[in-house]
Amino acid sequence: MNLTRKLTLLVTGTVFFITLIAAGWGYYVSDHQMEELFDAELAQSTRIVQGLIEHLSGTQSIEQLSYTLSRALELPESAYQGDEEEDEILADGAGHKYERKLAFEVWTPDGQPILDTLRANVEPELQPGFAWQEVSGYQWRTFTLVDPATGFWIRSAQRADVRAELSQEIAAGNVLPFLIALPLLALAVAGSIQLGFQPLRKLERPVRNMAPENIHPLDDHQTPREVAGLVHAVNGLLRRLNQALERERRFSADAAHELRTPLTALRLNLEQQAERYPGEFEKLTASVDRMVHLVEQLLLLSKVDAGVDFRPEPRNLAELVEQSIADVAPLALKKQIEPELDNTCTLAIVSCHSALITTMMRSLLANAIQYSPPGTRVSTTMRKQGDGFMVIICDQGPGIPLEDRERALSRFTRLDQRQGAGAGLGLAIARRIAELHGGQLTLTGRADLEPGLCVTVWIPSKAAN
Repeated sequence: MNLTRKLTLLVTGTVFFITLIAAGWGYYVSDHQMEELFDAELAQSTRIVQGLIEHLSGTQSIEQLSYTLSRALELPESAYQGDEEEDEILADGAGHKYERKLAFEVWTPDGQPILDTLRANVEPELQPGFAWQEVSGYQWRTFTLVDPATGFWIRSAQRADVRAELSQEIAAGNVLPFLIALPLLALAVAGSIQLGFQPLRKLERPVRNMAPENIHPLDDHQTPREVAGLVHAVNGLLRRLNQALERERRFSADAAHELRTPLTALRLNLEQQAERYPGEFEKLTASVDRMVHLVEQLLLLSKVDAGVDFRPEPRNLAELVEQSIADVAPLALKKQIEPELDNTCTLAIVSCHSALITTMMRSLLANAIQYSPPGTRVSTTMRKQGDGFMVIICDQGPGIPLEDRERALSRFTRLDQRQGAGAGLGLAIARRIAELHGGQLTLTGRADLEPGLCVTVWIPSKAAN
């Protein structure tokens, strides 16, 4: 589960949902308010005409009044020509295109029309107030009133599509900033969450890069309050783990040191007895030799874990591999096994501890020889791989099943498929040496699908100073 992604999606989704609700509500309210504003404007226009009629009716006859109103309120015929979607300013400066969607009607007290810019050509239904009327296929919003002073009926009308267009444009203009700000707000939320988790990433890096030989508590000075308890608990666990590992290292080293002297003495006594009684102590001598080998491995493991005297220096990895093969050659000849070397890297400079690298290579080669049947081959291939060098040691033994290979790299692990006299430390020590150099050790099957095991070691290259 990615907490950052989950929190980002949750917060962004919530903001998106709330913003859409706010935008929808804002659109509805803006549209409704604009409709009310248009109604108020329509009523105001009607009252302006009412005032004009009150002013003129006392001095002009009905015919003069009709003429005056027509000249003042009726558009010229040229204003009604052409496409309604042309420029807002009508041709010849006749007016604005929206004026064609405004109309006025005036009737005398006895119902005689003296002004009709709506051009409805129907018998009027004179009722005061707002109403809807269909004329020439368009819906018109109307407001009608009767002038109490003169008795004239006055009506103003406005095309419904114009009202809807204007109100929707204004409402959309009010909502548009919400919609534009939404993706920016989502980016800001995602960035803020990423920034907020930065202290946790700072805590993650030292834990990820922490080595078993260098376990230390996390820096809790800038720890967020929400995870301070977790950091304190992890620090306590790290301290206990470091103490346990230190006790294990001390026990392994102390036990190996204490066992070395009596085992050496026992080996000397067995040699003396073997001279007096040939053939009587061969199995016992072999058992003591295995114990001595185990002690030496424990001592080496404690040194590798502690990183004692690890001072890398530039060395030619190819020479170390060749020397290791030469060192195990007598063991290979004893089992009639032919060691092979395929090396295209005559100069492979790495920064390493030469004794540890040689120990690792000898151990891997000895394992390969030990578990290979007599008369077979143990091949060593070395090549450049990325920014390092890869050494592949392949035998023709029983191999290790895929599901058991990772377990075979654990300490004190011996599998039934690999019969031998070791204690299950060779591969674990070899992998620890590779990791100490910043490299990797992996187990694979043979590329030719024949029985056997291939151990691949990759060591990063560093130019010599």
